[in-house]
Amino acid sequence: MTSIDAARDLLRAFPVVDGHNDLPWALRKVGYDLDARDIATAQNAHLHTDIPRLREGGVGAQYWSVYVRSDLPDAVPATLEQIDCVRQLLARYPADLAPALTAADMEAARGQGRIASLMGAEGGHSIGCSLGTLRGLYELGVRYMTLTHNDNNPWADSATDEPNVGGLSAFGREVVREMNRLGMLVDLSHVAATTMRDALDASSAPVIFSHSSARAVCDHPRNIPDDVLERLPGNGGVAMVTFVPKFVLQAAVDWTAAADENLRAHGFHHLDTGEEAMKLHRAFEERTPRPVATVSTVADHLDHMREVAGVDHLGIGGDYDGTAFTPDGLDDVSGYPNLIAELLERGWSKADLAKVTWQNSVRVLGAAEDVARDLRATRAPSNATIESLDG
Repeated sequence: MTSIDAARDLLRAFPVVDGHNDLPWALRKVGYDLDARDIATAQNAHLHTDIPRLREGGVGAQYWSVYVRSDLPDAVPATLEQIDCVRQLLARYPADLAPALTAADMEAARGQGRIASLMGAEGGHSIGCSLGTLRGLYELGVRYMTLTHNDNNPWADSATDEPNVGGLSAFGREVVREMNRLGMLVDLSHVAATTMRDALDASSAPVIFSHSSARAVCDHPRNIPDDVLERLPGNGGVAMVTFVPKFVLQAAVDWTAAADENLRAHGFHHLDTGEEAMKLHRAFEERTPRPVATVSTVADHLDHMREVAGVDHLGIGGDYDGTAFTPDGLDDVSGYPNLIAELLERGWSKADLAKVTWQNSVRVLGAAEDVARDLRATRAPSNATIESLDG
């Protein structure tokens, strides 16, 4: 049996739980026109994600990101639109996508041969500094929240912004505690290292990194420092390696900085993947060839993360449809078997890979549920405001 055949065989038993996919944001760009972007069929020209390729990739559970940009003046209603998009997808494709709120739901979907579909809010700006809104998102099905996106919010520092509160403010710590009480996973992708450490101090439940890699392998502030990885065994959390080239390949970090500046110089946001912005990207790439990440590049991060955090604390978060570029061999959601095959060739055992693909991510959600069950018996919902704690 070849390594790719062995990978596909493993994924039939223990499919991938992917921590982060931005399909809802990609659909927002076309007004949520699900006829124009029918994911029942492969649409390579438009998306990284559709049901045939999810099946080919061995995906058994997907956290759909209900992301909105942090500079939007209407972040809360825009987040609700994203949630509605996921719900429309679930209603449209019930044979393939199964609504999931709990670890038990994930296991049930696996038994049914459907893809467990969960939601994660990307950025604390999505709650508008309101714990009531946080609880509302939970009731609507959101099961993790990334504490920041690329910009600081009033209570937490981002990895890619200038330090403001020094990590988490008092209200930020209250957000973490309320997420613990609800059973919503605290996601530390995108946050500053100081915020990571403060959140680990404040959280009584396991945390996740829904799409982050190792800073020791690629020195980008979006990645996880070793001292934080070392704390995951004590916390019980999971770091889900991402595939984004500018976070996994050092040469791509430097190239991306120059490409982003080129976009900004022409009046575009550096995350813009619209047609005109991509024309500028392509022209820049013709002048300055883009360094190419590979499956091996991503595997290097997992090797390091296993050494520091241990295999019980690793997962996968590709960030498909949230990035303009992908590594060779991980071009879209059909590519996961290539990564598993690479790890098999490096000597990773099937038992360890089952943890990385499925078991760790299911366990961490179940552990958050257990913590929440205990906390709800002893702690009332918090009515704290940012003014009362930080003002």
